[in-house]
Amino acid sequence: MKAVGNVHRFGDNIDTDVIIPARYLNTSDPAELAVHCMEDADPTFAGRVQAGDIIAAGSNFGCGSSREHAPIAIKAAGVSCVIAESFARIFYRNAINIGLPIVECPAAAQAMTQGDRVEVDFDTGRVTNLTTGAEYTAEPFPPFIQKIIEDGGLIKHISSGI
Repeated sequence: MKAVGNVHRFGDNIDTDVIIPARYLNTSDPAELAVHCMEDADPTFAGRVQAGDIIAAGSNFGCGSSREHAPIAIKAAGVSCVIAESFARIFYRNAINIGLPIVECPAAAQAMTQGDRVEVDFDTGRVTNLTTGAEYTAEPFPPFIQKIIEDGGLIKHISSGI
């Protein structure tokens, strides 16, 4: 499984209130959440993000509350993968549970800039910056987690009869 897209760059400690502000939590509709994704960090993000794009961020991405709305908003906005130096534990698990691929790779996350074109190979953990030619290695997910992501999340995975 691979993802290829343009990078949208964010910094450290991007919390769930920045990913999807609390004022929009009166809905669980993914399409509505997508419209407001990252709105407080970059009001133009939802209008610029294209299907397949990638978020690159610093450390502690997804910190804050445990709401699953945050990874749902990111995935519904069309983001194919989040690459960060590190993730908050609950966001990490919520992302897998809803089928949003995430990659913890500090070197790649630090080196990427806004607009870089990046390819991520989830089977090998290879992250390639197609703009600069730089390659990085992250720890790939084990096959059972890759299967959960490929199936679209934990609920869909369980419903498919494993």
